[in-house]
Amino acid sequence: MVHHAVINVSIEPSLKPTSHQFRAEPQIKDFDSYFTVILNRQKKQTPSFEQPSHLFFLVARLENVDLLPLGANNVLVKMLAAPINPSDINMIQGTYAILPDLPAVGGNEGVAQVVEVGSQVKSLKTGDWVIPKDAGLGTWRTEAVLAENDVISLPNDIPLLSAATLGVNPCTALRMLSDFEDLKPGDSVIQNAANSGVGQAVIQIAAARGINSINVVRDRPEFTQLSDRLKAIGATHVIKEEALRRPEIKELFKICPKPKLALNGVGGKSATELLRHLQLGGSMVTYGGMAKQPVTVPVSALIFKDVKVRGFWVTQWKKDHSKDERAFRVMLDELCNLIKQGKLTAPACTEVGLQDYSKALDAAMQPFTSAKQILIM
Repeated sequence: MVHHAVINVSIEPSLKPTSHQFRAEPQIKDFDSYFTVILNRQKKQTPSFEQPSHLFFLVARLENVDLLPLGANNVLVKMLAAPINPSDINMIQGTYAILPDLPAVGGNEGVAQVVEVGSQVKSLKTGDWVIPKDAGLGTWRTEAVLAENDVISLPNDIPLLSAATLGVNPCTALRMLSDFEDLKPGDSVIQNAANSGVGQAVIQIAAARGINSINVVRDRPEFTQLSDRLKAIGATHVIKEEALRRPEIKELFKICPKPKLALNGVGGKSATELLRHLQLGGSMVTYGGMAKQPVTVPVSALIFKDVKVRGFWVTQWKKDHSKDERAFRVMLDELCNLIKQGKLTAPACTEVGLQDYSKALDAAMQPFTSAKQILIM
């Protein structure tokens, strides 16, 4: 039995893109790891992610791969849909905190349907929808034989795109809104990257809890349309990055409490500006660094405002709770209930067939991307 899979790292870097390659120089600066793959295979037959100082083009290929035999504790699943997230691109680059052995199947998130179960499988049955419990499972494929303990079930009466995008961004949003400050109805949270997948989930979960959200986005020609779209899903305020540094921000805080919590997915100056507007003793939580610039904390914010600067990585949260599946289950149940109530929707998505994966990867790396690319199997 064979299935199709996108192998997310090729053993053949090239200076000239082929029909199965995409050029990523303008958006992603560093594909050096693929040159090292060749060097390491030539020298010691062990691919790695060391990074020499040359730039090459990423090669991703669609290949037929033999399925593993179904063991007693395994499940055979048919992948239904899988998104392309920034962390997937980072993993391909070799800059993510988790790097698979090469070659590897791409994709850390997605939803699948159980087709067959092993004789000792207890928690799953044929027809169940499942998502990965952790990163690195490889979801850009049509079928897979997986360990029962590598996946967790979801209700199959929620929208497909909501299920496919549930395991990373909404979980990140919920944990950050829950674990760092005791936010009550009427409190405020401020965030940059508000139109990202995490940002849209933050807006909706905050609205469902009665929490004001101040949402910062980069200026763009279609700012008004973006602002209207974010407000339609529950954003209290939508402002441009520049507004954080202007006097009119004080007018906003006359009608909206200063935030107890700031969520930073950008870094650099944007993060510093978020810090300046926190309440006394508030927290800034960094979960991403799209600007690829360090977070600078003013001394005055630490001394006179006693702000707390924290980080969050949902993969680490999942690892920390891996022995207690109840915590993950409770979180997924809460998110699925919000979905069923119409209070949490998937981000804007573009559905792409698996055969057109290269177009989807290219689109995922364009600046000011509003739609998440979803591979449909």
